[in-house]
Amino acid sequence: MKALVYHGDHNIALEEKAKPVIEKTTDAIVKVVKTTICGTDSGIYKGKNPYMRDGITLGHEGVGIIEEVGDSVSQFKVGDKVIISCITSCGSCEYCKKQLYSHCKDGGWILGHMIDGVQAEYVRIPHADNSLYKIPDSIDDEVAVMISDILPTGHEIGVQYGEVKPGDAIAIVGAGPIGISVLLTAQFYSPAIIVVIDLDENRLEMAKQLGATHTLKPSDNLQEELAEIVGEEGVDVAIEAVGIPQTWDVCQKIVKPGGNIANVGVHGKKVDFEIQDLWIKNLTITTGLVNTNTIPMLMKAVSTNKLPVNKLITHHFKLSEMEKAYEVFLNASKEKAMKLIIDVD
Repeated sequence: MKALVYHGDHNIALEEKAKPVIEKTTDAIVKVVKTTICGTDSGIYKGKNPYMRDGITLGHEGVGIIEEVGDSVSQFKVGDKVIISCITSCGSCEYCKKQLYSHCKDGGWILGHMIDGVQAEYVRIPHADNSLYKIPDSIDDEVAVMISDILPTGHEIGVQYGEVKPGDAIAIVGAGPIGISVLLTAQFYSPAIIVVIDLDENRLEMAKQLGATHTLKPSDNLQEELAEIVGEEGVDVAIEAVGIPQTWDVCQKIVKPGGNIANVGVHGKKVDFEIQDLWIKNLTITTGLVNTNTIPMLMKAVSTNKLPVNKLITHHFKLSEMEKAYEVFLNASKEKAMKLIIDVD
């Protein structure tokens, strides 16, 4: 089969690889139909995860059709079309029992990270009963790809951890796929003001179309500009959706006393935590990796067609064009790229 294989920093290649086989009775083999590229994939490509093993197939988001199941799989059968969760869950360890599936002792974020992922024609899914979701006819395949990772990540780690409430003023720092996912799912909770902050005009325009009440570009006057919108105290919730020191710094500066900073971005460098200024502000600061426990709820929300998730999709490629797709994604601002759909059929 064809698979996109990691060979080290800035070194990936589309190669022929052996088709995966059932290794444990709880496994399923899924024929991938559609996949995509995530910011964490580009981070791996850029060397953000130096412990990565040579030869790993990348990717952790996608939909597919079950081709084979292990003897212990009871919730799925051959031919079922499924969402592949970015998080693998055994369902029985101490963390899974707390719905902290991202810290599953025999799973977590392993696809395209610790074991072969979904940017391939076929993928082995451990703990299939707890790590796959049947796709109803009411959800389009391309929209379903967005439910693998970015939509639950934005919702759980940005909105829920940030405790967004009706009437809140919130700021989303970063308008990439995760930031826009935060924007879409924050509207479930009726915040009064949603400010999206980014350097990219195209992304800010998309944010306006998808529900942002205000957009701003980072500048030396950012705090003053934001104060004109939300008041001098700042925002109730600041959501960091990039993963770089500069965006973290913005969040520290704009949150009001008693507010929340929810860090969603994947950081690869140390940041300054301004504790000398923040200790007195009674803040709640959260971090996290998505648990995907809200996937069933998000599937219901998407089924109503009231959540315009399809607007995030800007480009389409075939699996044979995978290396070109990475070039486009790595130059997202120039290419006006958000989420790319990779057709594997």
